[in-house]
Amino acid sequence: KCRTGPLDIVFVIDSSRSVRPFEFETMRQFMMDIISSLDVGPNATRVGVIQYSSQVQNIFSLKTFFTRADMEKAINSIVPLSQGTMTGLAIQYAMNVAFTTQEGARPLHKKIPRIAIIVTDGRPQDRVTEVATQARNAGIEIYAVGIQRADMNSLRAMASPPLEEHVFLVESFELIQQFGKQFQDKLCGVDMCVEQEHGCQHSCVSTPGSFYCECNPGYRLNVDRKTCSSIDACADGRHRCQHQCVSARGSYLCRCHAGYYLSQDKRSCTIIDYCSFGNHSCQHECVSIPNGHYCRCRSGFTLQPDSRSCRATDLCNGVDHGCEFKCMSTEGSYHCVCPEGQQLQADGKACSKCRAGHVDLVMVIDGSKSVRPQNFELVKQFVNRIVDLLEVSPQGTRVGLVQYSSRVRTEFPLNKYQSADEIKKAVMEVEYMEKGTMTGLALKHMVEHSFSELEGARPLSQNVPRIGLVFTDGRSQDDISEWARRAKESGIVMFAVGVGKAVEEELRAIASEPVEQHFSYSADFTTMTHLVENFKLNICPEEGKGETEIRSPCECEALVQFQTNTVAILQSLTEKNILWARSLAQMTARLEDLEKRIANKK
Repeated sequence: KCRTGPLDIVFVIDSSRSVRPFEFETMRQFMMDIISSLDVGPNATRVGVIQYSSQVQNIFSLKTFFTRADMEKAINSIVPLSQGTMTGLAIQYAMNVAFTTQEGARPLHKKIPRIAIIVTDGRPQDRVTEVATQARNAGIEIYAVGIQRADMNSLRAMASPPLEEHVFLVESFELIQQFGKQFQDKLCGVDMCVEQEHGCQHSCVSTPGSFYCECNPGYRLNVDRKTCSSIDACADGRHRCQHQCVSARGSYLCRCHAGYYLSQDKRSCTIIDYCSFGNHSCQHECVSIPNGHYCRCRSGFTLQPDSRSCRATDLCNGVDHGCEFKCMSTEGSYHCVCPEGQQLQADGKACSKCRAGHVDLVMVIDGSKSVRPQNFELVKQFVNRIVDLLEVSPQGTRVGLVQYSSRVRTEFPLNKYQSADEIKKAVMEVEYMEKGTMTGLALKHMVEHSFSELEGARPLSQNVPRIGLVFTDGRSQDDISEWARRAKESGIVMFAVGVGKAVEEELRAIASEPVEQHFSYSADFTTMTHLVENFKLNICPEEGKGETEIRSPCECEALVQFQTNTVAILQSLTEKNILWARSLAQMTARLEDLEKRIANKK
């Protein structure tokens, strides 16, 4: 038996069509004779076999079998490929696949020899010199065995140096078995672990002309390369213990801190749930901690000195506040607030909205490229702030939206949505059109379509006000005068809102009379919030400062009130006349004094 220590041997066998069946049988026997002399096993010599012709076939890899019986059975079942002779391809496969650690080769740092035994009977049909050099440089020792018709130059190009020890030419297949016995001597040498005092603490492994020491599982080799130390399995940090790792002779176990127990995965730790014992007496929530628990109150409550009961601190959560929009808690109290643009009513709970009556409102917004995407988002926010002012419902205010650029698009008609929330959501989903500014075309669309009964406008006979709001940031590329006029003639109250480079002349042409109440302008998009308030005061007159009570002038109380007001005005004028007369007399006296001084100087 070969006692030199472990080897990684791969047979590379030529099964091209030039190898006749009985000749291939002698190659089988050659491989089995060599294997019979080896000490095979997972920690001894490992053997792999590949055959090649025009392609490469893996018969078994270095990690497949570890007994001679299994290897011989696999060798006897080989079916020759019987095609071409691609020896270079076979060497490439041996280097890239057969001798990898994934296929069972031991790592290079273990210094276990990697040996390829190539057996061929002809000239390669591909290049072998370069790939064989790469294989030798990768640490593979190549023996080239040629039979009968083999090309000696190719054998020499493949084999490792010295060539006289790695190149063999056998005259015929009949002689290969005799050669096999001689070839065994090349692989087998002196067992250095037997022949000398190796000094290994655990085990010695022979290699050709040398040896090395190995340690038992759970130990590692010390720097003297002979003695062994127990492995601290916790030290490499791969234990994945959540709390503590405890080494145990090459292995480890996990341990948990006090107040925790080890989970079923034997790595993670679970806190002991003291709250589950049922004796915590917490009014709201019990929270487990290591070695105990504590009580916690829900949001808006404060834990009391007894550390168990809770008392409300956020009165908005603790009382029925009745706020229409939002409740704001303060220390020991609360108050209601309204969204921007709305005012809190006298009851301290309701918020003001436009209650002037039902209207049909169509907003026509400029979506030309001069607006720019980020400003278009501000325009949509402006539209939604106007919607916040209105009481939207099928019987109340209806809202429609039109966008225009070089063309006109109805985003949604008056009868599409029935609540403010639906409208605001639809507005934020509107996509920016870009391109030109055809304001006249948009006005035409609004008059002919947007305020039609088909799109939700209520019949004129119901006397529901129709309001059109046009928003633009620049000069129109078409004429607006005709359709602005037609809109107003058809009974639509027109509001014009301009931003940036909007043309005042065009805005005034769009706006209804009185123009000053129906036309607004802002220098840029970020400062146009005041336009919402302007629009609110014009469509919601009760939101203005002060109210005028209209009464019959024939009523007695009205006459008395008129008389009282008149007397007060006359009295105020009289007082002003007296003050004016006094001021005039004082000024005359000063002029006379000045004239006297000038005369004296002359």
